[in-house]
Amino acid sequence: MARALVTGSTSGLGLEFAWQLAGTGHHLVLVARNEDRLRTIAAQIRDVHAVEVEVLAADLSDRARLDRVAVRLTDPVDPVDLLVNNAGYGLRGGFLEIGVEDHEKQMDTLMRAVLVLSHAAARSMVQRRRGAIINVSSLAGYTTAGPYAASKSWVTVFTESLAAELKGTGVSATALLPGFVQTEFHERACMNMEGLPRVTWLKAPFVVEQALKDAARGTVLSIPSVKYRTAGEVSRIAPRSLVRALTSPNWYHRLQQNAVVRSRRRASRRNLHAPWQREDPPQ
Repeated sequence: MARALVTGSTSGLGLEFAWQLAGTGHHLVLVARNEDRLRTIAAQIRDVHAVEVEVLAADLSDRARLDRVAVRLTDPVDPVDLLVNNAGYGLRGGFLEIGVEDHEKQMDTLMRAVLVLSHAAARSMVQRRRGAIINVSSLAGYTTAGPYAASKSWVTVFTESLAAELKGTGVSATALLPGFVQTEFHERACMNMEGLPRVTWLKAPFVVEQALKDAARGTVLSIPSVKYRTAGEVSRIAPRSLVRALTSPNWYHRLQQNAVVRSRRRASRRNLHAPWQREDPPQ
């Protein structure tokens, strides 16, 4: 059986990758910060699927712990055939509102970890002439929405360059660029996303399924859904001045304003259609 290593595997897309890969018979190496949660999820997966599940607790912003994961990727006895670089998180607030130490830790997780683990995995895979790497990026990388967006832009470009370097080796590299996905990501960052229309959201199982299919085909950029592929192309060709105007770091504040407007409109419609719910005193 093939073996996959998934970072950030206790929630969101990482957890979905773990379940889908186990469902297709992959042995797993699950990486995340919370060891108790890792062990709980590993036990749940073993109860359902006949696969081996290793757990490796590591905060990938810590270089020593990151190196432990990199060493696991080079194990010649139990080699890893698929690396999913998924670990990441958002920070609430503008660039100047957050301490630089927090920005550095986030960048270490979003970029340095991807660089180090991709390097270790690719070298080992090339020697065996088989393997695949999926780096979870984001369509945010086409925007100007702060350091997080900049880091995802780096992940996308890095993966494209890695894919070109790996061509002909039997190893592939795919960048997954989802839009808004229904996971714990925004909740953990304390971000209220109620202002976004329902149609903009994708479901995690669909995103992961498409990513695995694209990786199997050797697709370099995996963008689930036609609407987001279209949005991605528009973002790439649009004038940067327009992109800055629409996707600056102030977008979250605009989103909150839209949520307030939507809430007031819903309240107005309820009062219009259900006058008995009004609090006006009887005449």
